Amino acid sequence: MIRVGVNGYGTIGRRVADAVLKQSDMELVGITAVHPHYKYTLAAEKGMQLYALDMKSLSAFNGAGYDMKGTLNDMLRRVDVVVDCSPEDAGAANKKLYEQAGVKAVFQGGEEHSLTNLSFVAQCNFDEARGKGMVRVVSCNTTGLCRTLGALEGAFGVARARAVLARRAADPDEVGKGPIDAVVLDPATLPSHHGPDVQSVLHGLKITTMAFKVPTTHMHLHSVIATLRKSASREDVLKALERTPRMMLVEARSGFRSTASVIDLAREMGRSRNDIYETVVWRESVTVDDGEVYMFLGIHQEAVVVPENIDAIRALSGGYTMDESMKLTDESLGISRL
Repeated sequence: MIRVGVNGYGTIGRRVADAVLKQSDMELVGITAVHPHYKYTLAAEKGMQLYALDMKSLSAFNGAGYDMKGTLNDMLRRVDVVVDCSPEDAGAANKKLYEQAGVKAVFQGGEEHSLTNLSFVAQCNFDEARGKGMVRVVSCNTTGLCRTLGALEGAFGVARARAVLARRAADPDEVGKGPIDAVVLDPATLPSHHGPDVQSVLHGLKITTMAFKVPTTHMHLHSVIATLRKSASREDVLKALERTPRMMLVEARSGFRSTASVIDLAREMGRSRNDIYETVVWRESVTVDDGEVYMFLGIHQEAVVVPENIDAIRALSGGYTMDESMKLTDESLGISRL
C-alpha cells in the first residue's frame, strides 16, 4: 500500500483525497486542515484523519472539538507520498518541508515547472516520472491540450499548434472572483503561458496560445488548430481521438450545445461533484482542411487533473507501468468512453 497524505483540501485537494480512498493500492493517511470549517467536518465523517497545518491551527481545531491527529509535520512522518494541493506559490516553501521529511511529492500546475523540473501528464510522459522524487501535475488547460495534441502527434505528427482558451472566471464557490460582467484578457501580452507549459511535457512541440476569461464557472473552452505532418482525413482524426484514453467525444445534435450540457451529463451519470475527468471534444467541430485540424475542447477545471494526480503517485512509487496505473485509476473513477 502506498501511504498518501494530501496537503490542502480545496477544489483539487478534496477530489484527490476522495480519489485516493477509491484506490485498492493506496492508504489515505490524512489531510491537512487550516481552520474549523464544514468541509473538514464532512471529511472526518468520511473517515479521513485530520492534521492541522501548524500549531496555531491545531489549537483552533482542538478548541472547536475536532479530533486532530497532529500537524502537517506529524503527517509527513507517516506517508510515502504527499500530494501538495496548497494555495498557488506555496510549493517552494512546502518542498523544503517534504525534502526534510524524506517523502516524495506531487505538486499542482499553479507552481512553476522549475520547482520540480518534471511536469506530468500520465499518457504523455509517465515513464519519465517513474521512481522520481517529485513531480508537478500540470494545470487543467495544459492537461487537456497535452492529451489532445499528444494523440495527434502520435498518430500524424504536429508541425504547429495554436489554441485560443476561453477560461472560466472562477470556480463555483469562489464568490470573491466572480461572476464577472466582462471578457478579461488573460493576459493581454501574447502569447499566454500555456504554450510553454505544454512544451514542458510534449518536448519540442511548436505551439502558440492566447487566453481570456469569460463570465462562467462551468468549464474552459479551447479552440484548437493543429497543422499535421502527415495527411489525414476527418475520419482518421476522429478515430485517433476515440482510441485515446481520457477523451470524451460528444455531439451537439445529441444535446451537447454548451459546457453546461457536459456538466449536466456528469450530474445525470451520478459523478461525484458533477466531475468530468475527461477532455471533451465536440465531434461536429472536428474539421480537416488543407492539412490543418480544427476542434473545440471542453475542460472541467475542477476535475480533469484528478486522475493525473493518482497516476503521478503511482509513477513516483516506481512499481507500475503507465497502462497498469491508468487502468486502475480509470476503473476506480468510472472513466469510460461514450
